[in-house]
Amino acid sequence: MSVHIIPVDKLSDEALKGVIDEFISRCGTDYGAVEASAETKFRQVKQKLASGLAVLIYDDETETTNIFMKDDPVLKKIDKLNE
Repeated sequence: MSVHIIPVDKLSDEALKGVIDEFISRCGTDYGAVEASAETKFRQVKQKLASGLAVLIYDDETETTNIFMKDDPVLKKIDKLNE
């Protein structure tokens, strides 16, 4: 399994914006009981990535990116597989 954590500071502003925009546009992304604007969602995700509360993941096999919260159990499984 070739899954990598991508440091967000390695992406151009344009690339990071594209990744975040695609992430927040997915169906099923839950922002709570009150719907937030796209700008608010973007700001929240970007802040979480910048602070390290969320991480950007790239999967070589599927050639996809995803954003996970730092404490997501999936990340622990990825870490074990990459050891």
